[in-house]
Amino acid sequence: MRKRSLTLVALAVLPFLTGTGPAVAAEPGCSPATEVSASAAPVKVWLAGDSTMADPRSSCPVGWGSQFDPLFTTDVTVVNNAVAGRSVQTWLYESNVKSTKDSAGECVVSPRTFHQRWQNMLDPATGMKAGDYLMIQFGINDGDPNCPRHVGSGRYQELLTMMAKAARDRGVTPIFLTPVSAIRCSGNSAVGTRGFLTETANAGRAGGATVIDLHKLSYTLYNTLKLCPNDGDYTKGPVGAFFCNDHTHFEAAGARQIAGVVAKALRDQRIPLSSYLK
Repeated sequence: MRKRSLTLVALAVLPFLTGTGPAVAAEPGCSPATEVSASAAPVKVWLAGDSTMADPRSSCPVGWGSQFDPLFTTDVTVVNNAVAGRSVQTWLYESNVKSTKDSAGECVVSPRTFHQRWQNMLDPATGMKAGDYLMIQFGINDGDPNCPRHVGSGRYQELLTMMAKAARDRGVTPIFLTPVSAIRCSGNSAVGTRGFLTETANAGRAGGATVIDLHKLSYTLYNTLKLCPNDGDYTKGPVGAFFCNDHTHFEAAGARQIAGVVAKALRDQRIPLSSYLK
């Protein structure tokens, strides 16, 4: 009699062990075991910008983008395509932007063929994919009155909007950042130093991109750290630990703090990328 009971129990349990039994709903707040074991799909964060974002070629300057990857879990990879000295136009069309201006006052671009860095990011096999993010920060070199770096207000907005559309067409989320501020003191306070703030906001609305006001956030940080007033000697003290021997570029310590400011903005603005922050 005991052997028959054990046999019946085994027959009842067998379908569940082999996966052929009826599905069982997960308890509220829980996921099936198969979902728990599945890892999140990897996400890439693509960066396009200038020297204040770029990877370093020496100990200084160090762009904040080079310090961004460690702030995320292993599900995120940061791909830093920022390049020192570029405006949005020279970043996109490098070597094709001429030193002359057209009748509208814009630098002539001929041929209008994208630089390989942007072509690579648009490549369907190896470039940006659905679920990725594109973070764009220009506006420092764009104000140069001379070509090839010069970009006018309307052209700046046009190019940012175009980049945002290319991202959205691929299921990628575009994020614009206003240009990070240099350090300039007015009495005891750090004040803003950059232009293209309104243009970045306008392009964000036109291109469906979230805008992080890194310009304001950066000089607010300088005030929190009490970097003003200073005697202009960027080789010593708190200001020397943050900036290279100029008023614009960052030491590694400064770059890490700017990267932290950007990460905090992701959280504060509830941008979905923030869910991957450590």
